[in-house]
Amino acid sequence: MSDEILRIGVFVCECGHNIAATVDTEEVARFAEELPNVVAVVQNRYTCADPGQQEIQSAIAEHNLNRVVIASCTPKIHEPTFRNCVAEAGLNPYLMEMANIREHCSWVHMKDREGATVKAKDLVASAVGRAGRLVAQDEKTFPVTDAALVIGGGVAGIQSALELADGGHQVYLIERGPSIGGIMSALDKTFPTMDCSI
Repeated sequence: MSDEILRIGVFVCECGHNIAATVDTEEVARFAEELPNVVAVVQNRYTCADPGQQEIQSAIAEHNLNRVVIASCTPKIHEPTFRNCVAEAGLNPYLMEMANIREHCSWVHMKDREGATVKAKDLVASAVGRAGRLVAQDEKTFPVTDAALVIGGGVAGIQSALELADGGHQVYLIERGPSIGGIMSALDKTFPTMDCSI
């Protein structure tokens, strides 16, 4: 780890009633304030909405945050949203960590508010710990050759090659045997029409 002084911001989302109906988000926010290196905690109704993202960007500027933890829903849905959000605020998008307190807490513990809240606090503490170990990443780009290699000239290989070619791609079809067609070329007749397979 570098000698960088960590300044972590935690953003606790209520997700309307999706999270707040089960998880005590105010308690989670108070808990986050006491975690090491956390200098700002913001609780809001919809973190993924434009006003929520503006709060994140404002807090990054106001508190000079160099790490962000968002306690909300699954990263599968909104991780790109939040990565773009912190990047627009001038922070490397890979210095953002998410804690899924919707699917992992409120949705699976609907009848246990206390248990869901304890679990949410654990997830936030883990995310803050991970955030402290994040390292800025640069996205690399590589040239891509717009061509495809299809190995095997059986029915599936031929069909794949045709589909790719119809999509405008250069296709290279290779077959180890002396002719294409695979097993089909060895059949005398094919069901249901009993036509010649060749």
